[in-house]
Amino acid sequence: MIRRFVLAAAIAGTAILTGCASGPKFAEMSKTIPTLKAGEGRVYFFRADSMLGAAIQPDIRLNNEVVGSSKPGGFFYVDRPAGSFAAAASTETEKTVSFSLDAGETKYVRSSPTFGVLVGRIVLQLEEPAKAQAEVEKLSYVPLKK
Repeated sequence: MIRRFVLAAAIAGTAILTGCASGPKFAEMSKTIPTLKAGEGRVYFFRADSMLGAAIQPDIRLNNEVVGSSKPGGFFYVDRPAGSFAAAASTETEKTVSFSLDAGETKYVRSSPTFGVLVGRIVLQLEEPAKAQAEVEKLSYVPLKK
């Protein structure tokens, strides 16, 4: 019980220090996004700008590799060879979404906060391209900091 409280306090403290996404807006940096290499597809990860669950900003993993984090008002993308993928985000539980990516294809994965028992959760889901593109254009770029 105390361990979960400490985890929740740490996540809240981190959110206060790091805040929401603050990188360049999509329109400012879209021309710098490279074209896809042959045999690859692109996956955009994004989260709406909302105070709901703002303190919950877990890492997002793609096939067990950390590729970014779920920040309110933010997006990032990764290019990967065509194949099968599983995206995951963990707080008190792990939520995943699996999908296939074809060469030249673009997928959009929405991360959304929801209520948990002691700590909020981030749920991942595939989004329709037209709806996702309209949202991503309003968001800030948050690349993975290595």
